[in-house]
Amino acid sequence: MGRFHGILLASDFDNTLLYTEEALRSGGEIPAMSRRNMDAIQRWMAEGGLFAVATGRAMPAFRKYAAMVPTNAPAVVDNGGAIYDYRTEEYLTTSFLHDDCRKHIAQVMEAFPGLSLEIYHETDLLQVMNPSDWNVQHALLTGMDFQVISDLGEETVPMPVSKALFVGEREKLDRVVALAEDRGWREEYELIFSSDHLLEMTARGANKGAMVRRLADMLGCKTLICAGDHMNDLPMLLAADRAFCPANAVPGVLSSGARVVCHCRDGAVGEIIEILEKEM
Repeated sequence: MGRFHGILLASDFDNTLLYTEEALRSGGEIPAMSRRNMDAIQRWMAEGGLFAVATGRAMPAFRKYAAMVPTNAPAVVDNGGAIYDYRTEEYLTTSFLHDDCRKHIAQVMEAFPGLSLEIYHETDLLQVMNPSDWNVQHALLTGMDFQVISDLGEETVPMPVSKALFVGEREKLDRVVALAEDRGWREEYELIFSSDHLLEMTARGANKGAMVRRLADMLGCKTLICAGDHMNDLPMLLAADRAFCPANAVPGVLSSGARVVCHCRDGAVGEIIEILEKEM
């Protein structure tokens, strides 16, 4: 069965498994996956370990990259909104936003004119309000075209909505969080930063931590090991039996108690597996 049988290793994708930050900023090509990572993941799976990606990307936004990552387990997508099996092209479980999200998001957009918004669905539909240069570059990076919308009405935005993404300056996004708290919405939604200018909105309880635990249970794994670099990864790092982060992680993750390994560019996931190979 292999020495890693019954263990799920779940890794964030962007800037943990693959360094995409420079490509997003510059508009350049996404680099190839580190050979160190590729070889280590193959060894991990050969020894019975399960490897999955847990990404903030929506299901269709990760499809372009799913084929380049060697995995033997379904992926956690939409920042914890769903588990999706790219091999069978089916959702295994979902926790999407409820219908009232449209009016709540509309209130945010009314309160903060000019804020950019991305609305993701269970299909390949991506809708954007107030598109910025970042939205255009993000679309090029993911390979997803978007539909520009001017309202969030029932006729414009179909349900279900898997997640919403607010794009803007950190000060403005902090005020979005404060508005949600003032209106009592924090009992209905997860609001988690995936970068200083990106605020993810998913259903309450739909975070990477809850969903990777559900995935581990689905797969019959008794041990969960997680790796991530940003604050949206913190729920799964805290849910894990063992947690790791690359040296390029944000301060809140570096100080979380996760074991720090090399920079993502140098094969952080590969180093994690090398550590586990020595210790287990």
